[in-house]
Amino acid sequence: MRVDFNVPIEGGRITDDSRIVKAIDSIRSVTDRGGKLVLMSHLGRPKGNPNAEFSLKPVSAHLSTLLKKPIAFAEDCIGAKADAVVSALKPGDVALLENLRFHAGEDLIDKAKENPDKKPTPEQQAKIDALAAGLVKHADIYCNDAFGTCHRRHVSMYDVPMRLGAGKRVCGLLVQKELKFLGEALAKPERPFVAILGGAKVSDKIKVIVNLLPKVDFILIGGAMAYTFFAALGHKIGKSLCEHDRLALATELLNKAGAKIRLPVDSICASEISGTAKTVTADADIPDGVMGLDIGPRTIASFSDLIRSSKTVVWNGPMGVFETPPFDTGTKSIAKAMADATKAGAITIIGGGDSAAAVEACGLADEMTHISTGGGASLEFLEGKPFATIEILDDK
Repeated sequence: MRVDFNVPIEGGRITDDSRIVKAIDSIRSVTDRGGKLVLMSHLGRPKGNPNAEFSLKPVSAHLSTLLKKPIAFAEDCIGAKADAVVSALKPGDVALLENLRFHAGEDLIDKAKENPDKKPTPEQQAKIDALAAGLVKHADIYCNDAFGTCHRRHVSMYDVPMRLGAGKRVCGLLVQKELKFLGEALAKPERPFVAILGGAKVSDKIKVIVNLLPKVDFILIGGAMAYTFFAALGHKIGKSLCEHDRLALATELLNKAGAKIRLPVDSICASEISGTAKTVTADADIPDGVMGLDIGPRTIASFSDLIRSSKTVVWNGPMGVFETPPFDTGTKSIAKAMADATKAGAITIIGGGDSAAAVEACGLADEMTHISTGGGASLEFLEGKPFATIEILDDK
C-alpha cells in the first residue's frame, strides 16, 4: 500500500500526524481481514541517497502507537533487508519500508523531463526498473492511498501497479474520499458554488481559475495574487507583490469572468511583514511605501456573506500572510465563515497546503466537510488535470 507519510519531523518527533491518522482506516481494512500489509512512502527530499534525517523510523514507532500493535520496520525498501522483513510477516501484520526516495529511481521520471527528448535515459530507466522490480516482489495486490502524490508518476505510484497488472491494483479509502469530494464538487456541485483562491502568485492559480470559471458562481480572490489583478485594473499597489509579466493575462481573466471574480475592496497594509509593524487599511488603491498583506474588514464581511449563503465551497490558498499576526485575520475569518456554512448544510472543502494548515491552526478542521491531504495534488485536480496514477487503478 502506497501511503503518504511525508510528515513534519523535528528532533525525531512528529509534529503533525494527520496524514498518518488518515491512513488508519485503509490499513485496518487490510489487517482486520488477515492481510499481510507492506506500507511504502517517501519523506522529504533526500535526493536519492540514504539520509538519517529523512528516515521513516520515527513514523514506524508512531504508527505502532496508533495501531496499538508492533510494526516491522525494514531499513531499506528493496533488497535483502526488505525481503527478510516482508517474508517474516504473518496474517494481520504490518511492515513499513524505509524511505522510497533513498533510491534515485523513485522520482527520476521528474528529472527525465529535463532531458532533450523528455524521456528517461537508459541509465535512468535502469534505476527505475531496478526499484520497481524490487518493490513488486513484496506483494500480490497494490493499493494507492497516497492522494498527496497522485499527481506524480513515480515508481511507487505508477510502475509498481503497472507491473502487478490489471485486477491487482485498487484505490484506498482515503483516495476514494478525496475523489468523491473534489470530484463531485467540480462535476455536480450544489449551488451557489463558491471557490476561494489565495496565495502569492496568479501564475500558480491560472489553470485553476480557467478550469473553475465555467463551473462556479463566484471566485473570491485574496492573498498577494489579488494585487496583480489590482494593477491590471489600473489601481496603485504600493510595494505589494505583483507579477508584472502577468498583467495582460489578469486582464484577460477579468474580462472573461465578468462578475464571477470578486476582488478585495480593502486591504490591511504595512511597510514590512512584522507583528509589530504599523498597519493601515486601504481601499482599492494601496498607498506608496506599504504593501497589501491581508484582506480588509469590508472584504471579510462581503466574502463571508457569500460563503455563508453558498451550498458548495472550495478553498485553496490563504487570504494574507497568515503566519504573521495581525495579517492572519482574513484567513481566520474565512475559515470561520466556512465552518458556519458547514453547519448550515453546505459542502465545504479545503484544498490542502496552506489552507489546510490555516484551518488546523484555527481549530476548525473538524468543522469542515473535507480537508484534502494533497497540496500540489489538490491544486492540479482543481486544474482539471487527469492523474495517470488513478486512471490505471481497477477500482476508482
